[in-house]
Amino acid sequence: MMADFGIGALQIDRSGREPLWAQLEHELRRRLDLGHFAERFPTDRELMEVYGVSRHTARHAVQGLGNDGIVRRSRGIGTTVDDGRLEQSLGSLYSLFRVVEDAGHEQSSTVLTLREDTDDVAAQQLGLPAGSMMIHLDRLRLAAGEVLALDRVRLDADVARCLLDVDFTHTALYDELEASGIGRPTSGIETITPATVHGADADLLDVDHGAPVFCVVRTGCVAGRPIEHRTTLLRGDRASFVADWRAGRRSDVRAEFTL
Repeated sequence: MMADFGIGALQIDRSGREPLWAQLEHELRRRLDLGHFAERFPTDRELMEVYGVSRHTARHAVQGLGNDGIVRRSRGIGTTVDDGRLEQSLGSLYSLFRVVEDAGHEQSSTVLTLREDTDDVAAQQLGLPAGSMMIHLDRLRLAAGEVLALDRVRLDADVARCLLDVDFTHTALYDELEASGIGRPTSGIETITPATVHGADADLLDVDHGAPVFCVVRTGCVAGRPIEHRTTLLRGDRASFVADWRAGRRSDVRAEFTL
């Protein structure tokens, strides 16, 4: 296996001004772009032997790849090429306000519900007991007057009760969470699935019953604590997901909206 990793390797320039770890990182990126390491990524020891560098240099180079999501280190497994790099968080989905405003359009919301009530499904997702009080925030999201999405958010009432007095017609939820001192969610889990919409939801979205939508479900956390459970229905005729990808690099996945 050692000889296999040596095939196609370029020598490190020890007389150059660029640090050895940076040269090695560039070399590994080059080889990943060429499709090398398809079966497995070399160990630190193998990099040391192929390129004649120290363990510190090898680890520093690989760390740069890890920071970009190209490879990942796992205890007991070692370093592997990240085959799941298309599963990238689509944070912009949850800041429609910023996406629309930054594009030069006015984002507005029709607030359908803002109250305190129970929701046992959301409570379970937030790790709260059944019957826990939740803040219900349901909004129809519009850009330049055109309907984009139906957004339903449930928040732990013990944390977010102060938001009951907020006017959400022209503001971002995360901005209000930050302004209130609760904090902006910095981590979470989300899923995106295709679906069809019917009944009152179809009427609100101004689409035919049975029309396609993207159903986006997210649990957002502040300091590791789940506080937000959100379900968003994005109109299928106005939303698309685009990925710019290149072998050996983390893919750039973005949401695009058509007005």
